[in-house]
Amino acid sequence: MIRALSLLLPALLALAGCRREETAAPAMTGASPPLPFLGSPLRVTEHREGDDLASAGLGLEGLRAPPPAPADPSRPSAAELRRLAIHHNLRGIADLRPGQYGEGYARLARVPGREYRAFARVPGARQPHRVMAQVPDGFDRARRCLVVAPVSGSRGIYGAQALAAIALARGCAVATTDKGAGSDVFDLAADEGAALDGTRARRGEAPLAFEPPPGTGGEPLLALKHAHSGDHPEADWGRHALQAAAFGLHALALAFPELAPFTPENTRILGLGISNGAAALVHALEQDREGIFDGAVLGAPNLAVPGRPALYEYATLAALLQPCLLADPAAAAAPFARGNPLLAAAAALRCAELQRRGLLPPGPPAAAAAAARAELLAAGFDEPSLRLAAMNVALDLWRTVAVSYASAYLRRGPAAMPCGYRIAVLAAPGLARPATPGERALWWASANGLAPSGEIGLLDARAAPPDPFLPGLLCLRELATGEGEEARALREAVAATRVSGRLPPVPVILIHGREDALIPAALSSRPYAELARA
Repeated sequence: MIRALSLLLPALLALAGCRREETAAPAMTGASPPLPFLGSPLRVTEHREGDDLASAGLGLEGLRAPPPAPADPSRPSAAELRRLAIHHNLRGIADLRPGQYGEGYARLARVPGREYRAFARVPGARQPHRVMAQVPDGFDRARRCLVVAPVSGSRGIYGAQALAAIALARGCAVATTDKGAGSDVFDLAADEGAALDGTRARRGEAPLAFEPPPGTGGEPLLALKHAHSGDHPEADWGRHALQAAAFGLHALALAFPELAPFTPENTRILGLGISNGAAALVHALEQDREGIFDGAVLGAPNLAVPGRPALYEYATLAALLQPCLLADPAAAAAPFARGNPLLAAAAALRCAELQRRGLLPPGPPAAAAAAARAELLAAGFDEPSLRLAAMNVALDLWRTVAVSYASAYLRRGPAAMPCGYRIAVLAAPGLARPATPGERALWWASANGLAPSGEIGLLDARAAPPDPFLPGLLCLRELATGEGEEARALREAVAATRVSGRLPPVPVILIHGREDALIPAALSSRPYAELARA
Protein backbone atom coordinates (compact mmCIF):
# COMPACT_ATOMS: atom_id res chain seq x y z
CA MET A 1 0.00 0.00 0.00
CA ILE A 2 2.81 2.44 0.88
CA ARG A 3 4.55 1.81 -2.44
CA ALA A 4 1.28 2.32 -4.31
CA LEU A 5 0.74 5.58 -2.39
CA SER A 6 4.06 6.91 -3.68
CA LEU A 7 2.73 6.45 -7.24
CA LEU A 8 -0.77 7.80 -6.68
CA LEU A 9 0.31 11.37 -6.05
CA PRO A 10 2.22 11.97 -9.33
CA ALA A 11 -0.71 10.41 -11.17
CA LEU A 12 -3.10 12.81 -9.45
CA LEU A 13 -0.93 15.78 -10.36
CA ALA A 14 -0.84 14.64 -13.97
CA LEU A 15 -4.63 14.67 -14.08
CA ALA A 16 -4.84 17.96 -12.19
CA GLY A 17 -2.58 19.55 -14.77
CA CYS A 18 -5.02 18.75 -17.57
CA ARG A 19 -7.58 21.47 -17.99
CA ARG A 20 -11.07 21.43 -19.40
CA GLU A 21 -11.36 23.68 -22.41
CA GLU A 22 -13.95 25.71 -20.47
CA THR A 23 -12.21 25.64 -17.08
CA ALA A 24 -11.11 29.30 -17.00
CA ALA A 25 -12.75 30.81 -13.93
CA PRO A 26 -15.81 32.75 -15.07
CA ALA A 27 -16.46 36.25 -13.80
CA MET A 28 -19.75 35.55 -12.07
CA THR A 29 -21.13 35.51 -8.58
CA GLY A 30 -24.00 33.71 -6.97
CA ALA A 31 -25.18 32.13 -3.78
CA SER A 32 -24.64 28.45 -3.13
CA PRO A 33 -28.03 26.72 -2.87
CA PRO A 34 -28.64 24.71 0.32
CA LEU A 35 -27.86 21.02 0.14
CA PRO A 36 -30.92 18.91 0.97
CA PHE A 37 -28.85 15.99 2.28
CA LEU A 38 -27.16 17.93 5.09
CA GLY A 39 -28.36 16.83 8.50
CA SER A 40 -26.65 19.39 10.73
CA PRO A 41 -25.42 22.97 10.70
CA LEU A 42 -21.97 23.46 9.23
CA ARG A 43 -18.98 23.68 11.52
CA VAL A 44 -16.46 26.08 9.98
CA THR A 45 -12.99 26.45 11.49
CA GLU A 46 -9.92 28.42 10.45
CA HIS A 47 -6.43 26.91 10.57
CA ARG A 48 -3.56 29.39 10.47
CA GLU A 49 -0.69 30.69 12.63
CA GLY A 50 0.75 27.46 13.99
CA ASP A 51 -2.10 25.34 12.68
CA ASP A 52 -2.91 24.30 9.11
CA LEU A 53 -5.11 22.05 6.98
CA ALA A 54 -2.55 19.45 5.94
CA SER A 55 -0.85 18.48 9.21
CA ALA A 56 -2.61 20.50 11.96
CA GLY A 57 0.59 22.52 12.33
CA LEU A 58 2.71 19.45 13.13
CA GLY A 59 4.77 19.43 9.95
CA LEU A 60 6.85 16.42 8.97
CA GLU A 61 8.88 16.38 12.19
CA GLY A 62 5.77 16.58 14.35
CA LEU A 63 4.17 13.76 12.39
CA ARG A 64 7.28 11.63 12.87
CA ALA A 65 7.22 12.31 16.62
CA PRO A 66 4.98 10.48 19.14
CA PRO A 67 1.29 11.45 19.15
CA PRO A 68 0.61 14.93 20.57
CA ALA A 69 -0.87 14.54 24.04
CA PRO A 70 -3.82 16.76 25.03
CA ALA A 71 -3.27 19.02 28.02
CA ASP A 72 -6.04 17.14 29.85
CA PRO A 73 -6.39 13.67 28.25
CA SER A 74 -9.79 13.15 29.88
CA ARG A 75 -11.17 16.40 28.43
CA PRO A 76 -9.36 17.14 25.16
CA SER A 77 -10.45 20.16 23.16
CA ALA A 78 -11.81 19.86 19.64
CA ALA A 79 -8.54 21.32 18.29
CA GLU A 80 -6.46 18.80 20.24
CA LEU A 81 -8.61 15.93 18.96
CA ARG A 82 -8.26 17.16 15.40
CA ARG A 83 -4.47 17.34 15.72
CA LEU A 84 -4.32 13.85 17.19
CA ALA A 85 -6.65 12.46 14.50
CA ILE A 86 -4.51 13.89 11.71
CA HIS A 87 -1.34 12.51 13.33
CA HIS A 88 -2.93 9.08 13.80
CA ASN A 89 -4.39 8.82 10.31
CA LEU A 90 -1.48 10.23 8.36
CA ARG A 91 0.92 7.94 10.21
CA GLY A 92 -1.44 5.02 9.67
CA ILE A 93 -1.25 5.30 5.87
CA ALA A 94 2.07 6.95 4.95
CA ASP A 95 5.45 5.60 6.08
CA LEU A 96 7.11 8.85 7.14
CA ARG A 97 10.42 7.40 8.33
CA PRO A 98 13.49 8.95 6.68
CA GLY A 99 14.46 7.06 3.56
CA GLN A 100 11.13 5.23 3.27
CA TYR A 101 8.30 5.56 0.74
CA GLY A 102 6.88 8.53 2.60
CA GLU A 103 9.94 10.58 1.63
CA GLY A 104 7.64 12.40 -0.79
CA TYR A 105 6.33 14.21 2.30
CA ALA A 106 9.76 15.69 3.02
CA ARG A 107 8.55 19.02 1.66
CA LEU A 108 5.18 18.84 3.41
CA ALA A 109 3.93 22.39 3.25
CA ARG A 110 1.95 24.24 5.89
CA VAL A 111 -1.39 24.95 4.19
CA PRO A 112 -3.49 27.63 5.90
CA GLY A 113 -7.18 27.66 5.18
CA ARG A 114 -10.69 26.83 6.30
CA GLU A 115 -12.35 23.55 7.12
CA TYR A 116 -16.05 22.79 6.70
CA ARG A 117 -17.69 19.82 8.45
CA ALA A 118 -21.26 18.54 8.60
CA PHE A 119 -23.39 15.45 8.92
CA ALA A 120 -25.04 14.24 5.71
CA ARG A 121 -27.56 11.49 5.06
CA VAL A 122 -28.42 9.37 2.05
CA PRO A 123 -32.13 8.65 1.51
CA GLY A 124 -33.37 5.85 3.72
CA ALA A 125 -30.33 5.75 6.02
CA ARG A 126 -30.81 5.52 9.77
CA GLN A 127 -27.45 7.13 10.56
CA PRO A 128 -25.64 10.12 9.05
CA HIS A 129 -22.23 10.05 7.46
CA ARG A 130 -19.62 12.73 7.94
CA VAL A 131 -18.58 15.05 5.13
CA MET A 132 -15.68 17.48 5.26
CA ALA A 133 -14.15 20.01 2.89
CA GLN A 134 -10.73 21.63 3.29
CA VAL A 135 -10.29 24.87 1.35
CA PRO A 136 -6.76 26.32 1.27
CA ASP A 137 -6.20 30.06 1.28
CA GLY A 138 -3.95 29.45 -1.70
CA PHE A 139 -6.77 27.84 -3.73
CA ASP A 140 -5.86 28.17 -7.42
CA ARG A 141 -8.63 30.42 -8.70
CA ALA A 142 -7.42 30.25 -12.29
CA ARG A 143 -7.44 26.45 -12.33
CA ARG A 144 -10.22 25.41 -10.00
CA CYS A 145 -9.56 21.95 -8.62
CA LEU A 146 -11.54 19.83 -6.15
CA VAL A 147 -10.15 16.46 -5.10
CA VAL A 148 -12.73 14.02 -3.72
CA ALA A 149 -10.92 11.61 -1.39
CA PRO A 150 -13.17 9.24 0.62
CA VAL A 151 -11.40 7.73 3.62
CA SER A 152 -9.75 4.33 3.43
CA GLY A 153 -10.69 1.29 5.47
CA SER A 154 -13.29 2.05 8.14
CA ARG A 155 -11.37 5.10 9.37
CA GLY A 156 -12.68 8.42 10.63
CA ILE A 157 -13.07 11.61 8.63
CA TYR A 158 -9.31 12.31 8.51
CA GLY A 159 -8.60 8.85 7.10
CA ALA A 160 -7.60 10.27 3.71
CA GLN A 161 -5.25 12.92 5.10
CA ALA A 162 -2.16 11.27 3.59
CA LEU A 163 -3.67 12.00 0.17
CA ALA A 164 -5.31 15.32 1.05
CA ALA A 165 -2.06 16.89 2.26
CA ILE A 166 -0.41 16.74 -1.15
CA ALA A 167 -3.48 17.95 -3.04
CA LEU A 168 -3.91 20.89 -0.65
CA ALA A 169 -0.32 21.97 -1.15
CA ARG A 170 -1.00 22.18 -4.92
CA GLY A 171 -3.88 24.62 -4.45
CA CYS A 172 -6.72 22.11 -4.72
CA ALA A 173 -9.60 21.93 -2.29
CA VAL A 174 -10.32 18.48 -0.84
CA ALA A 175 -13.68 16.90 0.02
CA THR A 176 -14.04 13.66 1.92
CA THR A 177 -16.53 11.39 3.68
CA ASP A 178 -16.27 8.63 6.25
CA LYS A 179 -18.65 6.56 4.04
CA GLY A 180 -20.98 5.73 6.92
CA ALA A 181 -18.17 4.09 8.90
CA GLY A 182 -15.55 5.93 10.93
CA SER A 183 -14.26 6.31 14.46
CA ASP A 184 -17.54 7.39 16.06
CA VAL A 185 -17.53 4.79 18.84
CA PHE A 186 -20.68 4.77 20.96
CA ASP A 187 -20.39 3.58 24.56
CA LEU A 188 -23.74 2.03 25.43
CA ALA A 189 -23.01 1.78 29.15
CA ALA A 190 -22.30 5.52 29.34
CA ASP A 191 -24.91 6.28 26.62
CA GLU A 192 -22.32 8.53 25.00
CA GLY A 193 -21.09 9.14 21.47
CA ALA A 194 -19.15 11.57 19.29
CA ALA A 195 -20.41 15.01 18.33
CA LEU A 196 -19.58 16.82 15.09
CA ASP A 197 -16.34 18.25 16.48
CA GLY A 198 -15.20 14.88 17.87
CA THR A 199 -15.86 15.67 21.53
CA ARG A 200 -18.05 13.36 23.59
CA ALA A 201 -21.71 13.98 24.38
CA ARG A 202 -24.51 11.94 25.89
CA ARG A 203 -27.52 10.92 23.87
CA GLY A 204 -29.85 13.91 23.55
CA GLU A 205 -27.25 16.53 24.52
CA ALA A 206 -26.06 17.24 20.95
CA PRO A 207 -26.41 15.84 17.43
CA LEU A 208 -24.22 12.72 17.32
CA ALA A 209 -22.53 11.04 14.39
CA PHE A 210 -23.95 7.68 15.45
CA GLU A 211 -26.74 6.75 17.88
CA PRO A 212 -27.59 3.05 18.10
CA PRO A 213 -30.76 2.00 19.91
CA PRO A 214 -30.24 1.88 23.70
CA GLY A 215 -29.83 -1.36 25.61
CA THR A 216 -27.08 -4.00 25.77
CA GLY A 217 -28.35 -6.64 28.17
CA GLY A 218 -26.23 -5.29 31.01
CA GLU A 219 -22.78 -5.75 29.46
CA PRO A 220 -20.59 -2.64 28.97
CA LEU A 221 -20.61 -3.02 25.18
CA LEU A 222 -19.46 -0.63 22.47
CA ALA A 223 -21.05 0.07 19.10
CA LEU A 224 -18.98 0.83 16.01
CA LYS A 225 -20.66 2.73 13.22
CA HIS A 226 -19.55 0.50 10.32
CA ALA A 227 -20.58 -2.69 12.10
CA HIS A 228 -23.70 -1.50 13.92
CA SER A 229 -25.33 1.37 12.01
CA GLY A 230 -28.08 -0.89 10.66
CA ASP A 231 -27.62 0.75 7.24
CA HIS A 232 -25.25 -1.56 5.29
CA PRO A 233 -23.12 1.52 4.51
CA GLU A 234 -20.96 -0.24 1.90
CA ALA A 235 -23.95 -0.45 -0.44
CA ASP A 236 -24.11 3.38 -0.34
CA TRP A 237 -20.42 4.22 -0.66
CA GLY A 238 -20.92 5.65 -4.15
CA ARG A 239 -23.71 7.95 -2.96
CA HIS A 240 -21.57 9.01 0.01
CA ALA A 241 -18.75 10.01 -2.37
CA LEU A 242 -21.10 11.90 -4.69
CA GLN A 243 -22.50 13.82 -1.73
CA ALA A 244 -18.93 14.65 -0.66
CA ALA A 245 -18.28 16.12 -4.11
CA ALA A 246 -21.42 18.27 -3.87
CA PHE A 247 -20.41 19.34 -0.37
CA GLY A 248 -16.95 20.33 -1.62
CA LEU A 249 -18.45 22.59 -4.29
CA HIS A 250 -20.78 24.08 -1.65
CA ALA A 251 -17.85 24.81 0.68
CA LEU A 252 -15.93 26.50 -2.14
CA ALA A 253 -18.91 28.76 -2.80
CA LEU A 254 -19.05 29.67 0.89
CA ALA A 255 -15.30 30.33 0.97
CA PHE A 256 -15.21 32.40 -2.22
CA PRO A 257 -18.71 33.83 -2.78
CA GLU A 258 -17.34 36.30 -5.31
CA LEU A 259 -16.41 33.33 -7.55
CA ALA A 260 -19.60 31.32 -7.04
CA PRO A 261 -21.19 29.22 -8.28
CA PHE A 262 -18.72 26.34 -8.33
CA THR A 263 -20.00 23.59 -10.61
CA PRO A 264 -18.64 20.55 -12.44
CA GLU A 265 -18.60 22.72 -15.56
CA ASN A 266 -16.13 25.27 -14.17
CA THR A 267 -14.22 23.21 -11.58
CA ARG A 268 -12.03 20.21 -12.29
CA ILE A 269 -13.20 17.39 -9.97
CA LEU A 270 -10.83 14.47 -9.45
CA GLY A 271 -11.26 11.33 -7.39
CA LEU A 272 -8.33 10.07 -5.30
CA GLY A 273 -8.55 7.11 -2.98
CA ILE A 274 -7.01 3.92 -1.66
CA SER A 275 -8.59 0.67 -0.45
CA ASN A 276 -12.21 1.26 0.58
CA GLY A 277 -11.87 4.92 -0.37
CA ALA A 278 -10.97 3.88 -3.90
CA ALA A 279 -13.90 1.45 -3.90
CA ALA A 280 -16.26 4.29 -2.96
CA LEU A 281 -14.96 6.26 -5.93
CA VAL A 282 -15.46 3.34 -8.30
CA HIS A 283 -19.10 3.14 -7.23
CA ALA A 284 -19.43 6.93 -7.54
CA LEU A 285 -17.94 6.86 -11.03
CA GLU A 286 -20.28 4.07 -12.08
CA GLN A 287 -23.22 6.11 -10.73
CA ASP A 288 -22.02 9.44 -12.16
CA ARG A 289 -24.79 10.26 -14.61
CA GLU A 290 -24.16 14.03 -14.55
CA GLY A 291 -20.50 14.11 -15.57
CA ILE A 292 -19.25 15.24 -12.18
CA PHE A 293 -15.82 13.61 -12.30
CA ASP A 294 -13.05 14.53 -14.72
CA GLY A 295 -10.87 11.59 -13.74
CA ALA A 296 -9.72 9.45 -10.85
CA VAL A 297 -6.62 7.82 -9.41
CA LEU A 298 -7.43 4.63 -7.51
CA GLY A 299 -5.01 2.68 -5.33
CA ALA A 300 -5.68 -0.94 -4.34
CA PRO A 301 -9.49 -0.66 -4.39
CA ASN A 302 -11.53 -3.23 -2.45
CA LEU A 303 -13.95 -4.26 -5.21
CA ALA A 304 -16.54 -7.03 -5.39
CA VAL A 305 -16.14 -8.01 -9.03
CA PRO A 306 -18.76 -10.31 -10.59
CA GLY A 307 -17.44 -13.84 -10.88
CA ARG A 308 -14.78 -13.33 -8.19
CA PRO A 309 -15.03 -13.76 -4.42
CA ALA A 310 -15.66 -10.51 -2.53
CA LEU A 311 -13.70 -9.45 0.55
CA TYR A 312 -15.94 -11.23 3.06
CA GLU A 313 -15.83 -14.44 1.07
CA TYR A 314 -12.06 -14.65 0.74
CA ALA A 315 -11.40 -13.11 4.18
CA THR A 316 -13.30 -15.91 5.94
CA LEU A 317 -11.42 -18.54 3.93
CA ALA A 318 -8.09 -16.87 4.63
CA ALA A 319 -8.91 -16.54 8.34
CA LEU A 320 -9.24 -20.32 8.50
CA LEU A 321 -6.35 -21.37 6.27
CA GLN A 322 -3.61 -18.75 6.37
CA PRO A 323 -2.48 -19.64 9.91
CA CYS A 324 -1.78 -23.17 8.65
CA LEU A 325 0.40 -21.78 5.83
CA LEU A 326 2.96 -20.83 8.45
CA ALA A 327 3.58 -24.52 9.22
CA ASP A 328 5.50 -24.67 5.93
CA PRO A 329 9.23 -24.40 6.82
CA ALA A 330 9.67 -22.00 3.91
CA ALA A 331 7.37 -19.54 5.69
CA ALA A 332 9.56 -19.38 8.78
CA ALA A 333 11.69 -16.59 7.29
CA ALA A 334 8.72 -14.43 6.25
CA PRO A 335 8.13 -11.03 7.88
CA PHE A 336 6.28 -11.36 11.23
CA ALA A 337 6.97 -15.13 11.28
CA ARG A 338 10.73 -14.87 11.63
CA GLY A 339 11.76 -15.68 15.20
CA ASN A 340 8.17 -16.03 16.39
CA PRO A 341 7.75 -19.43 18.08
CA LEU A 342 4.22 -18.62 19.24
CA LEU A 343 3.10 -18.08 15.66
CA ALA A 344 4.75 -21.35 14.61
CA ALA A 345 2.97 -23.25 17.40
CA ALA A 346 -0.37 -21.68 16.48
CA ALA A 347 0.20 -22.68 12.85
CA ALA A 348 0.76 -26.33 13.72
CA LEU A 349 -2.32 -26.27 15.96
CA ARG A 350 -4.54 -24.78 13.24
CA CYS A 351 -3.36 -27.38 10.72
CA ALA A 352 -4.12 -30.20 13.16
CA GLU A 353 -7.56 -28.84 14.03
CA LEU A 354 -8.53 -28.39 10.38
CA GLN A 355 -7.36 -31.93 9.69
CA ARG A 356 -9.32 -33.27 12.64
CA ARG A 357 -12.48 -31.65 11.26
CA GLY A 358 -11.83 -33.05 7.78
CA LEU A 359 -11.20 -29.62 6.25
CA LEU A 360 -7.62 -30.52 5.25
CA PRO A 361 -6.23 -33.93 4.27
CA PRO A 362 -4.26 -35.91 6.88
CA GLY A 363 -0.49 -35.75 6.97
CA PRO A 364 2.37 -33.84 8.59
CA PRO A 365 2.04 -30.05 9.15
CA ALA A 366 4.03 -29.23 6.01
CA ALA A 367 1.63 -31.30 3.90
CA ALA A 368 -1.35 -29.59 5.53
CA ALA A 369 0.24 -26.21 4.78
CA ALA A 370 0.67 -27.20 1.14
CA ALA A 371 -2.99 -28.25 0.95
CA ALA A 372 -4.08 -24.95 2.52
CA ARG A 373 -1.97 -23.03 -0.01
CA ALA A 374 -3.49 -24.97 -2.88
CA GLU A 375 -7.01 -24.18 -1.67
CA LEU A 376 -6.22 -20.47 -1.34
CA LEU A 377 -4.70 -20.38 -4.82
CA ALA A 378 -7.75 -22.14 -6.22
CA ALA A 379 -9.95 -19.47 -4.58
CA GLY A 380 -8.11 -16.74 -6.51
CA PHE A 381 -5.20 -15.73 -4.29
CA ASP A 382 -1.83 -15.63 -6.04
CA GLU A 383 1.64 -16.24 -4.66
CA PRO A 384 2.60 -12.54 -4.24
CA SER A 385 -0.49 -11.90 -2.09
CA LEU A 386 0.37 -14.87 0.15
CA ARG A 387 3.96 -13.80 0.88
CA LEU A 388 2.86 -11.61 3.75
CA ALA A 389 0.31 -14.03 5.21
CA ALA A 390 2.17 -14.02 8.52
CA MET A 391 1.38 -10.32 8.93
CA ASN A 392 -2.36 -10.96 8.58
CA VAL A 393 -2.19 -13.82 11.06
CA ALA A 394 -0.06 -11.96 13.61
CA LEU A 395 -2.33 -8.89 13.50
CA ASP A 396 -5.56 -10.93 13.40
CA LEU A 397 -6.62 -8.91 10.35
CA TRP A 398 -8.89 -11.47 8.70
CA ARG A 399 -11.02 -12.02 11.82
CA THR A 400 -11.14 -8.27 12.42
CA VAL A 401 -12.54 -7.68 8.94
CA ALA A 402 -14.92 -10.64 8.91
CA VAL A 403 -16.56 -9.90 12.27
CA SER A 404 -17.39 -6.26 11.48
CA TYR A 405 -18.45 -6.89 7.90
CA ALA A 406 -20.74 -9.77 8.90
CA SER A 407 -22.50 -7.50 11.39
CA ALA A 408 -22.77 -4.70 8.81
CA TYR A 409 -24.13 -7.00 6.11
CA LEU A 410 -26.73 -8.50 8.44
CA ARG A 411 -27.51 -5.08 10.01
CA ARG A 412 -26.96 -6.34 13.53
CA GLY A 413 -26.75 -4.32 16.72
CA PRO A 414 -23.91 -4.51 19.25
CA ALA A 415 -25.63 -7.11 21.46
CA ALA A 416 -26.72 -9.40 18.60
CA MET A 417 -23.71 -9.66 16.32
CA PRO A 418 -23.39 -12.78 14.17
CA CYS A 419 -21.68 -15.85 15.64
CA GLY A 420 -21.80 -14.52 19.20
CA TYR A 421 -19.23 -11.75 18.89
CA ARG A 422 -19.46 -8.49 20.82
CA ILE A 423 -17.18 -5.45 21.05
CA ALA A 424 -16.02 -3.93 24.34
CA VAL A 425 -13.04 -2.65 26.26
CA LEU A 426 -11.30 -5.75 27.58
CA ALA A 427 -10.06 -6.24 31.12
CA ALA A 428 -8.70 -9.64 30.04
CA PRO A 429 -9.40 -11.98 27.11
CA GLY A 430 -13.12 -12.70 27.16
CA LEU A 431 -13.86 -10.22 29.95
CA ALA A 432 -15.43 -6.79 29.30
CA ARG A 433 -15.02 -3.78 31.55
CA PRO A 434 -16.43 -0.24 31.47
CA ALA A 435 -14.36 2.28 29.56
CA THR A 436 -12.77 5.13 31.46
CA PRO A 437 -13.66 8.74 30.58
CA GLY A 438 -10.09 9.24 29.34
CA GLU A 439 -10.35 6.28 26.98
CA ARG A 440 -13.68 7.41 25.58
CA ALA A 441 -12.43 10.97 25.10
CA LEU A 442 -9.74 9.92 22.61
CA TRP A 443 -11.59 7.31 20.57
CA TRP A 444 -12.73 9.70 17.84
CA ALA A 445 -9.11 10.66 17.18
CA SER A 446 -7.39 7.31 17.64
CA ALA A 447 -9.81 4.46 16.81
CA ASN A 448 -9.79 2.97 13.31
CA GLY A 449 -13.43 1.93 13.05
CA LEU A 450 -12.83 -1.80 13.57
CA ALA A 451 -12.09 -4.10 16.51
CA PRO A 452 -9.68 -5.01 17.90
CA SER A 453 -8.10 -1.55 18.00
CA GLY A 454 -6.17 -0.28 21.02
CA GLU A 455 -8.05 -1.16 24.19
CA ILE A 456 -11.18 -1.96 22.14
CA GLY A 457 -11.38 -5.72 21.64
CA LEU A 458 -13.57 -8.62 20.57
CA LEU A 459 -15.56 -10.85 22.87
CA ASP A 460 -15.97 -14.29 21.29
CA ALA A 461 -18.78 -16.37 22.82
CA ARG A 462 -17.70 -19.47 20.89
CA ALA A 463 -14.05 -19.38 21.95
CA ALA A 464 -12.93 -22.81 23.18
CA PRO A 465 -9.66 -24.72 23.41
CA PRO A 466 -7.49 -25.94 21.87
CA ASP A 467 -7.77 -23.35 19.04
CA PRO A 468 -9.93 -20.61 20.60
CA PHE A 469 -10.59 -18.55 17.46
CA LEU A 470 -11.55 -21.50 15.24
CA PRO A 471 -15.21 -22.11 16.29
CA GLY A 472 -16.16 -18.48 15.67
CA LEU A 473 -14.30 -18.44 12.35
CA LEU A 474 -16.10 -21.57 11.19
CA CYS A 475 -19.39 -19.84 11.97
CA LEU A 476 -18.37 -16.76 9.98
CA ARG A 477 -17.31 -18.98 7.08
CA GLU A 478 -20.67 -20.75 7.15
CA LEU A 479 -22.32 -17.38 6.52
CA ALA A 480 -20.32 -17.14 3.30
CA THR A 481 -20.96 -20.67 2.06
CA GLY A 482 -24.02 -22.07 3.84
CA GLU A 483 -27.66 -22.35 2.78
CA GLY A 484 -29.37 -21.02 5.88
CA GLU A 485 -31.48 -17.90 5.98
CA GLU A 486 -28.69 -15.76 7.47
CA ALA A 487 -26.19 -17.01 4.91
CA ARG A 488 -28.52 -16.14 2.06
CA ALA A 489 -29.15 -12.67 3.56
CA LEU A 490 -25.43 -12.05 3.89
CA ARG A 491 -24.76 -13.06 0.29
CA GLU A 492 -27.54 -10.74 -0.87
CA ALA A 493 -25.83 -7.91 1.04
CA VAL A 494 -22.52 -8.73 -0.63
CA ALA A 495 -24.25 -8.77 -4.03
CA ALA A 496 -25.43 -5.21 -3.37
CA THR A 497 -21.77 -4.13 -3.42
CA ARG A 498 -20.88 -5.73 -6.77
CA VAL A 499 -19.44 -3.35 -9.37
CA SER A 500 -20.59 -3.13 -12.99
CA GLY A 501 -17.44 -1.93 -14.76
CA ARG A 502 -19.44 0.80 -16.54
CA LEU A 503 -17.21 3.85 -16.12
CA PRO A 504 -17.77 7.30 -17.61
CA PRO A 505 -15.47 8.38 -20.48
CA VAL A 506 -12.83 10.02 -18.27
CA PRO A 507 -9.25 8.97 -17.38
CA VAL A 508 -9.15 6.40 -14.60
CA ILE A 509 -5.72 5.36 -13.31
CA LEU A 510 -5.70 2.12 -11.34
CA ILE A 511 -2.62 1.21 -9.27
CA HIS A 512 -2.36 -1.97 -7.21
CA GLY A 513 0.71 -3.61 -5.67
CA ARG A 514 1.34 -7.28 -6.43
CA GLU A 515 2.18 -8.03 -2.79
CA ASP A 516 -1.04 -6.72 -1.30
CA ALA A 517 -1.73 -9.09 1.57
CA LEU A 518 -5.24 -7.82 2.37
CA ILE A 519 -6.84 -6.91 -1.00
CA PRO A 520 -5.18 -9.19 -3.59
CA ALA A 521 -4.94 -7.52 -6.99
CA ALA A 522 -5.92 -10.84 -8.56
CA LEU A 523 -9.31 -10.65 -6.84
CA SER A 524 -9.97 -6.93 -7.32
CA SER A 525 -8.11 -4.59 -9.65
CA ARG A 526 -7.06 -7.01 -12.37
CA PRO A 527 -10.52 -8.47 -13.02
CA TYR A 528 -12.06 -5.02 -12.66
CA ALA A 529 -9.74 -3.58 -15.29
CA GLU A 530 -10.74 -6.41 -17.63
CA LEU A 531 -14.42 -5.79 -16.91
CA ALA A 532 -14.14 -2.03 -17.43
CA ARG A 533 -12.24 -2.42 -20.71
CA ALA A 534 -14.87 -4.87 -21.94
